[in-house]
Amino acid sequence: MSTAALSTAAMSTITAPGTADADDSDGMATSPRRRRVLPVARRTAWLLNALFWSAFAVLEAVNHGWLAGLLAVAFFIAPDLTFLVGIGDAPGMAKGRLQPRAVPYYNTAHRALVPLALMTLYTVGPVAWAPAFAALCGWLAHISYDRAFGYGLRTKEGFQRD
Repeated sequence: MSTAALSTAAMSTITAPGTADADDSDGMATSPRRRRVLPVARRTAWLLNALFWSAFAVLEAVNHGWLAGLLAVAFFIAPDLTFLVGIGDAPGMAKGRLQPRAVPYYNTAHRALVPLALMTLYTVGPVAWAPAFAALCGWLAHISYDRAFGYGLRTKEGFQRD
């Protein structure tokens, strides 16, 4: 076989990185496109969720007055106030990194299960104060927007989780 034929045969079996199907741990091949579709679908779902909770908060504010609207806005902003825990050390931190001391507060305020659990307690409990429900809607809207735009929970060191 000639050298040109060997190089052509070798080239036909070599593909550029990221263009060939990769094997998963279960032996099934997945394409790079499939690996990109899941995060897009997940972010789209979070965005739809955010729009739902925003609309619900506005509806509660319209139906129950200014206090419900004020609490919805306050709880929409409140989860990011956890950044203030480590603000003194911010100049020495890497860009996008949160002070490790603030991470537990940030992660707790940005877990969707916390306001969802409180909302469940609200619906089955004896409390029937509409502004509290509007506040929980604002909190869920904030978490959902964060996830839709790629801001998730943090590692112990303060970096974004993948």
